Amino acid sequence: MGAAAMDLLYWRNVKHSGSVFGSMLLLLFSLTQFSVVSVGAYLALAALSATISFRIYKSVLQAVQKTDEGHPFKSYLEMEISLSQDQIGKYADKALLYTNTCMKELRRLFLVQDLIDSLKFAVLMWLLTYVGALFNGLTLLILVVVSMFSLPAVYEKHQAQIDQYVGLIQSQVNSVVGKIQAKIPGAKRKEE
Repeated sequence: MGAAAMDLLYWRNVKHSGSVFGSMLLLLFSLTQFSVVSVGAYLALAALSATISFRIYKSVLQAVQKTDEGHPFKSYLEMEISLSQDQIGKYADKALLYTNTCMKELRRLFLVQDLIDSLKFAVLMWLLTYVGALFNGLTLLILVVVSMFSLPAVYEKHQAQIDQYVGLIQSQVNSVVGKIQAKIPGAKRKEE
């Protein structure tokens, strides 16, 4: 993750983080009430209204002051926004790598290459059926956004206590998993 994204999530610049967080929540809450097409159309209309109004305002101002400043968005119109072949290739290579890695891992889990990992995956899928019954995808996305903007700052402030409790939980989970592995025949992990 880039330094700019980390600064955003850790609220280094409160105004910038707040505006991004608020915009994302507003968009997600809008999507809970309206369709994606409607939200997209309303956002486009709002942006067009703002730019058209600004363009008319600047034109009237130039006519009254008898100046010739030109188009108010000239610098943005001349800005290069196309993606290069190298950039597209880089992103396509990353997407291909992630897709292949994901497919290999799913194949390994579904074809039970390692019994313990497949059982963990089955338990995760079983738990997700309950999560899916309680929340829809958009609600989960809202929870993810709120967590992304709140948990890093909370962790940074209370890192020592959180690390202590996570260590305790992790040792308990490892103990239980070790006991389960010892009782299931053929489930012992190979030494790596």
